[in-house]
Amino acid sequence: MKVIEIDDFKVSSQINLKYRSTLLDLGVEEDEVKKQLKKLRKKLGKLQDTMYAHGKYAALICLQGMDTAGKDSLIREVFKDFNVRGVEVHSFKVPTELELKHDYLWRHYIALPARGKFGVFNRTHYENVLVTRVHPYYIMSENIPGINDVSDIDEAFWDKRFEEINNFEKHLADNGTLVFKFFLNLSKEEQKNRLLRRLNLKEKNWKFSSGDLKERKLWDKYQDCYEDAINRTSKPHAPWFTIPADNKPTARYIVAKILHDSLKEYSDIKEPELGEEEQSNIQKYKDELNSE
Repeated sequence: MKVIEIDDFKVSSQINLKYRSTLLDLGVEEDEVKKQLKKLRKKLGKLQDTMYAHGKYAALICLQGMDTAGKDSLIREVFKDFNVRGVEVHSFKVPTELELKHDYLWRHYIALPARGKFGVFNRTHYENVLVTRVHPYYIMSENIPGINDVSDIDEAFWDKRFEEINNFEKHLADNGTLVFKFFLNLSKEEQKNRLLRRLNLKEKNWKFSSGDLKERKLWDKYQDCYEDAINRTSKPHAPWFTIPADNKPTARYIVAKILHDSLKEYSDIKEPELGEEEQSNIQKYKDELNSE
């Protein structure tokens, strides 16, 4: 099986998405990929248990990608063996009336994982520099002082918003949140296949929306916005990883491998030891319980 190296997917310099692969052959059958993923997710589950006991770090996993990129199924398969109390998933939709009464980062901030837990953002704060950049009139619903018309949303506006996002993530990292950002890099042809599958299979019809086709027509614009966002915000403390997503089992395995190998580098993440008094009296406690 092909060895997965984190640096092959990490964005550490300027990228052009046209030259980032959407498909990776791991050199084994799909069943073997699933088998290896199963092993990895069990290890991740144990790591989370240790992180919970340790209580110093949280892990924030941010998932972005075009429609049908496989975010939902990736979450299901990668985090399947976690203690349900150790992982929290938030799927961010169109902002609610309450959320629009706050700044655009508020709803993401209140959903952050506590130390010891994993938080998964299915779509993230980056929607605020992606879908809003493709459809800038969405910004008007935020009722921002000084933004009275779409024409007020200039490049300086986006520069400021990227700076705010970078500052937000730096603040998280400085306070113990390990930030991982994954872009599921799907080809336009594979998206077509997945949309057709939703239409052809009755049990998948509910997943289809005519809006998907409208957004698909803006594919190139979205790709440009993703590329710019990734290049502006991939930092050592909050790196982006571009994941070939045309094959779902492979994408899931790569994400799990990156998470596992990255977290294992934190040698200080370990279960706390009992205090000296408790250690010295372990046999006494055992005897007390056994004598009941």
